[in-house]
Amino acid sequence: MRSPTHTASTRLRPIVTGLAAVILSVIAAGAAFLVTWPENGALAAGGGRAETGRTRTDGARADDPLPAARATAGSLVPDRTLPSSAPVVGGPGVQVTPPHLLAISPKRVPQRTLLKIAKLPHVQKVAVADGGAVHVSGTALRLLAVDPATFRSWTPKNVADHPEVWSALARGEIVADAAAIKRLGMVLGAEYQIDRGPRLRVAASASLGLTGVDGLVSRDLGQRLGFPGGVVVLVHGDPGKVSETAVARLLGKGAQVVRVGQAAVRPRATATPGQALVGRPTSYLDLYQRAATVCPGLSWTVLAAIGQVESSHGRNNGPSSAGALGPMQFMPATWKAYGVDGDGDGEADIWSPYDAVPSAAKYLCANGAGAGGDKLRKSVWFYNHSWDYVNKVLSLADAYARAYAS
Repeated sequence: MRSPTHTASTRLRPIVTGLAAVILSVIAAGAAFLVTWPENGALAAGGGRAETGRTRTDGARADDPLPAARATAGSLVPDRTLPSSAPVVGGPGVQVTPPHLLAISPKRVPQRTLLKIAKLPHVQKVAVADGGAVHVSGTALRLLAVDPATFRSWTPKNVADHPEVWSALARGEIVADAAAIKRLGMVLGAEYQIDRGPRLRVAASASLGLTGVDGLVSRDLGQRLGFPGGVVVLVHGDPGKVSETAVARLLGKGAQVVRVGQAAVRPRATATPGQALVGRPTSYLDLYQRAATVCPGLSWTVLAAIGQVESSHGRNNGPSSAGALGPMQFMPATWKAYGVDGDGDGEADIWSPYDAVPSAAKYLCANGAGAGGDKLRKSVWFYNHSWDYVNKVLSLADAYARAYAS
């Protein structure tokens, strides 16, 4: 599901001015840490229009008369694996080893020190990255500069599994942390002018699990920005057992170490499962049929058509270039408003088909899909602002109805 058009121009709200030390606030076990990031000069204001999921191709206004459907059903073929294809949460497998400690050193960390850290009790893996801070309108962006090929396994699985994050880095663009996007008012697809530096595009968003890190850039781009090399150390090991004190001692005076990812999160009670809207059907066909009951009057074939067009029934879950996520391609802001816990596990997960498909039904229903006819067409248009998209989805839905007629 694509978000509405963003405002014409968005600026980052000022947080830090000048070249003073950046405060990294980390809440872990009730303590606060100050981490100084290497600075690269202040940045000028950026801007640009947001990128939407898909742009309209017919030039019509939202309130224009609905165009007639085109005769495209003959070229659309329903997925014949639907009755037996099991919904899968997640994407292709990547062996991930996310960091439990993040350390920032005032100078490059020598190889011999990294080897000593690797030999500490409970440490399983160590990596080093470049890092620094840049500014836009007095606002600091704290960035890691990484090699995509080697850093991928250090990210959460849903980030590691999605190629758009890594292709954006390869193109010399910024991958912003999801929390930074919200906190700083950044716009996906917009470009921001770096003072005494290049104009950079924020191409993708991801929850990196690195508290205090606002985003990623490639190592090559980090060098162009003047980031110090080899000053950020990532440590993976037994959660909660790797000694922060020991790592800090080996790095020497001025080094600061914080827990990140799950190691920085206080244990909390497991979410109480709720009543399942659709449960966990064993096939996509059954899932679409059950999810349609969330919106009385909506045919399951519409959900199946959207699922095939958007992700090929979970085979390509994004992120899209606009930041849409999951098997039904929701924008995070829309998911916040319409996402539901479909299987009753206590969580509304944008990546889970058991949650995403009934959420799509809820969103369509909120826009009148249950009434059918022109209101159904308009509800699909709200899902993706293109009449060509509407025609494709509804023609494919008709093809599903014929192929799976009982």
